[in-house]
Amino acid sequence: MSERLEDIAAAIVANGKGLLAADESSGTIKKRFDVIGVESTADSRRDYREMMFRAKDAMTKYISGVILYDETIRQKAADGTPLVDIIKASGAIPGIKVDAGAKPLAGFPGDTVTEGLDGLRERLADYYKLGARFAKWRAVIDIDTGKGVPSTNSISANTHALARYAALCQEAGIVPIVEPEVLMDGAHDIGTCYEVSKATLIKLYDELHAARVVLEGTILKPNMVLSGKTSGTVDSPEKVAEMTIKLFRETVPAAVPGIAFLSGGQEDEEATANLNAINAIGPHPWKLTFSYGRALQAAPQKAWSGKASNVAAGQAAFTHRAHMNYLAALGKWKASLEQAA
Repeated sequence: MSERLEDIAAAIVANGKGLLAADESSGTIKKRFDVIGVESTADSRRDYREMMFRAKDAMTKYISGVILYDETIRQKAADGTPLVDIIKASGAIPGIKVDAGAKPLAGFPGDTVTEGLDGLRERLADYYKLGARFAKWRAVIDIDTGKGVPSTNSISANTHALARYAALCQEAGIVPIVEPEVLMDGAHDIGTCYEVSKATLIKLYDELHAARVVLEGTILKPNMVLSGKTSGTVDSPEKVAEMTIKLFRETVPAAVPGIAFLSGGQEDEEATANLNAINAIGPHPWKLTFSYGRALQAAPQKAWSGKASNVAAGQAAFTHRAHMNYLAALGKWKASLEQAA
């Protein structure tokens, strides 16, 4: 496959395929494993992820790339094959999470800024040698209107860091996935989510332009426009689609080849239904697909539950969710397909 950034970015969002976000930190995966009663060890984490990467139908037909954690990109499968090689053999592209997490923003209670720029150039060179051809950096924008969160400074600091990260990635021959996540936690309405997301994306593209980032060699990983989780409102997929597309048409340049949504705490089928509604009102200037973590993994985790005898069941659950989201990325998903499975 070509090593041009534009070609890698185009391949990530090709024909309904999307990304498997398997980049949970050791702390996050431990919480997920606690739920299914599995001890989180280097081996159990490897076995779980290997199960997904070896799910041949899912990986070859529906998954374009996998976002890995530092531990995983260096791990070998039980038979000694590097996990990166298993991903590549399926035709998917290995990627890597490179940020060091969100930390409190000094002077701005309730706001955070994502750290990890120090030493990033050297880390990217290392990850490139390990096989990564795209990377991910997540900025976290919380909403608490009563406390003035997010502040203008928080949006500026986070989008500036995203732009510096993106420029370093492109210098290293790696496609940057820029992820400005406006959280769905909170009691805000859909209009507030739209306004905060708009302010964030306008600033983001100003910063990317200033940093001389080539937009054709990037992918945007945003939130959908939704009411906050504790608002008491569940928006219809049609409303989510209408507001999300309005937002992107006002803020995201057509030069960006694709937008791969995060699921952001939505339920599995909710994330699929919303993605489908967004694609059903196309055509759009960008490919619109998925970069889901929990919305792809909750079902296979439960089916697997740490038992070697459940690997086939885990792979079947993963393949089903990947297939549903692939159909949604093409605007061809129906709720009846979930029942049929």
